[in-house]
Amino acid sequence: MGRAERSIENIGKTYVVVGRESVGKSQLIASLTGKPASSSNFRGTTVSIDKYTLGNTAFLDTPGIMRDSDSIAVRMTLRQLKENDPVILVVQATNMDEDLEELRPIVEGRLGIMIVTFRDKVDGLSNAEAAFGKLRARAGVPVIPVNARNLSAADKSAIDGALLSPGMFAPGNENEKTGLEAPPERGVFEIPVLGQALSLILLFLPAWIAVRNANGLADSFYDPLGRALAPLLGAVNALPGPLAATLGGDYGLFAMSPFLFLYAVPTVIVFSVILAVYKGSGLIDRLTVSLHPLLLPFGISGRDLVRVIMGFGCNVPAVINTRSCSSCSRGACISAISFGSACSYQLPATLAVFGAAGMAYLAPWYLALLAATTLIYLRITVPREARLGTNRLRLTGRVFLQWPRPKDIWRESWYVIKQFFVMALPVFFLICIAAALMQWSGLLGFLSEALAPVMSLFHLPWQAAPALILGSIRKDGIAIGLLNGEMDSLKAPLGGPVEVLTVVYLAGVLLPCLVTSLTVARETSARFALRMMARQAAAASCFALVIAWGGHAVTRLI
Repeated sequence: MGRAERSIENIGKTYVVVGRESVGKSQLIASLTGKPASSSNFRGTTVSIDKYTLGNTAFLDTPGIMRDSDSIAVRMTLRQLKENDPVILVVQATNMDEDLEELRPIVEGRLGIMIVTFRDKVDGLSNAEAAFGKLRARAGVPVIPVNARNLSAADKSAIDGALLSPGMFAPGNENEKTGLEAPPERGVFEIPVLGQALSLILLFLPAWIAVRNANGLADSFYDPLGRALAPLLGAVNALPGPLAATLGGDYGLFAMSPFLFLYAVPTVIVFSVILAVYKGSGLIDRLTVSLHPLLLPFGISGRDLVRVIMGFGCNVPAVINTRSCSSCSRGACISAISFGSACSYQLPATLAVFGAAGMAYLAPWYLALLAATTLIYLRITVPREARLGTNRLRLTGRVFLQWPRPKDIWRESWYVIKQFFVMALPVFFLICIAAALMQWSGLLGFLSEALAPVMSLFHLPWQAAPALILGSIRKDGIAIGLLNGEMDSLKAPLGGPVEVLTVVYLAGVLLPCLVTSLTVARETSARFALRMMARQAAAASCFALVIAWGGHAVTRLI
């Protein structure tokens, strides 16, 4: 450990890091501390922050300002600060005047320092040093230009000294422009239509490849693992009633663990690495800007769409990753994940039901319905102010493409994977126990019969009810509730393709699984989660009624 790191480690203060999205805040703090982040909601707010610690010193990475409305969230965060909490303002050298215009009013009058990132992008400009000197003379705080991806010993020493002797941010003046600007070259992503088409391909194709390959790997190992666990399951199923149910049966811990570790874990790992590569290369920001005009009417951005696609691996890390979404669109993004992201449990279960019914051709129709109804759902539920054209992204012209470094990919992906194991797995095990006890006690059968009148509204028999109940607990319950180990018995109670499509859609979308619901409540609030679930249940029911009754009307006409 060098001298600068020892000094920073012993400062013993909390520094709040403020900056616009993609300015390099997280990269800067990770390079400075050499430590991974831990996450929590900031005291007194619902704003999620990443906390980096080095000895008795802490750095709080606030959400990056991505839209005009995000500065409100940052101001709320700063109001919760103690008076002696200094601020580290991070601005980007290539767009320095634009950043200062947005951010200096937020930190005005507070103690802190200013770090200018992307210095390597302006080193060849003749006015760079003069611009930095002009900023130092008027900022009121120490100003340190750095390359956040490769902090030198001299950079760390300069930051160390500045943190020990912070200044007070002076009021900004619009006439104090530095004139320093170095926009990246425009490329194919900025070409209308072609750029948007390419962006969609780059988002969806890797996701499809990840799910297909991860599920293919799981399929090849599932039966051998099941045979290896058969003696253990036989032993636990011989235990007294409730104990046998919670460990074995259909939903017990040992019975469901192969499904978890073979299907969910590989998909989460692949998605995490893909997202880390996209983020580390700057590609994710180019896609965000390209797709934003298409998605603005639905209240989300291209960055939010990345999280929705990540939900096809697992909803839990996708919801956790919305911490870096715009404060204006985070709620809409979480709702889209909950409603439209068919996770690595739901998608295989859905395909299994279609295959068992001899209706594999329904799969593309199902995915098309899922996409269309998700967009309609967002259009109806997202507040109007989130869909205004004035709620523009603040990323245009500021994102550079670069090769991602392996250690950055590892840091980003490990963070997501760790959150999955820490937050999702414990809840998963509890839900397995709850579902097993419902089955053992007969409660599942009782609820199925009680829901028979509701099922008739959708032209469905009461035998479809277990799929809805179990699918609301865990998404693979869609298949377990319908198949019950007898693949050929599916079509008899359900009927034709309209009924099969209706029950699979309703069971998959009616409610998020319990793990997702609890994650949403933890990430936002119980009130938000309950309100979201009520909206989703109402919307899914209406869409399913249209599918059921509309499908029957079309069938009669044909």
